[in-house]
Amino acid sequence: MNIGVTFPQTEIGSDSGAVRAYGQRVEELGFTHILAYDHVLGADPAVHQPWTGPYDIDTTFHEPLVMFGYLAALISLELVTGIIILPQRQTALVAKQAAEVDLLTNGNFRLGIGLGWNAVEYEALGKDFSDRGRRLTEQVTLLRRLWTERSVTFEGEHELVTAAGLAPMPVQQPIPIWFGGQSRPAYARIGRLADGWFPQVPPGERLDEARAVVNQAAAEAGRDPAQIGMEGRVSWTHAGADKLVDHVGRWRAAGASHLSVNTMNAGLGGVDGHLAALAQAAEALELT
Repeated sequence: MNIGVTFPQTEIGSDSGAVRAYGQRVEELGFTHILAYDHVLGADPAVHQPWTGPYDIDTTFHEPLVMFGYLAALISLELVTGIIILPQRQTALVAKQAAEVDLLTNGNFRLGIGLGWNAVEYEALGKDFSDRGRRLTEQVTLLRRLWTERSVTFEGEHELVTAAGLAPMPVQQPIPIWFGGQSRPAYARIGRLADGWFPQVPPGERLDEARAVVNQAAAEAGRDPAQIGMEGRVSWTHAGADKLVDHVGRWRAAGASHLSVNTMNAGLGGVDGHLAALAQAAEALELT
C-alpha cells in the first residue's frame, strides 16, 4: 500500500517557502505521494446565509495544478489531485494542464476528480451546478481522447471539439483518473469509468456497501473490479501515532492500494507542526 500525505491546504498559509519545505521534507520522510484538495473561490458567509460549508472566503487554497508545476521541479513524489472539481472547469483546459503536470513529473501524476458541493463557485466560473453529474461522464471521455489522440473530433451534449489536439502529449496515455463521491450514483459512475476512487467512509460496513456498488457497476461495464485502485485517508489526532497505525492497518486489511495521512484540523499550526507530526507518523509506519 502506497502511503502519502494530504497537503494541508487550509493551514499552510501563503508562503511559497512553506510549500517548498513541506514537499521536500515529506519526500525525505519516505511518503510516496502528495494529495491536494481543490477550491477556486470561497463564498462570503455574511452574504450567503445561512452558510454551512466547511470552507469560506477566508480559507486558504493553493491552486493544485499550478502548485504541482512548482513542486515537480523540487521533488519526485507522485502528485495527486484529490479532487479537482471537474464540471466547474473547461474540459480541454484541464486536459492541457494535466498533460503539462504529467510531463513535468515524468508520468508521476493522478488526476482525481469529483462534482463538488459549492454552487457559489460554479456560478462564478460560469458552469451549471444542477447537471454536473451528467456532464462529468462526458468530460472523462473527452479527457482520455485528448490525452491519447493527435486530432480529436468530439460532439457531445455539452462538449464540442472539432479536429484539435494537445501538444505536447502527456507521458501517461491516458493519465489515470480517480473519482471522489459518496452516493450510490457516484459509486456506480466509479465502477463504470474510474481508474481508482477515494472513499469518503472508513473501513467497515459502509465501505463494504459502497464497494459492492462499485464492483457491480464495473462488472456490468465489462471491467475487472480488482483493477480499480482505492485510496483511504487517515487523520492525525491528539491520540498520536498508535491510533494512526491502527487505522492504517484497517485500510490495508480492507484492500486499499493507496492511503494518505491528513494532518489538517489537528491544531498543529503552521508547516513545522504538520511536518513534526508526519515525522512521527513516518517513524511509526516504518516508511524509512
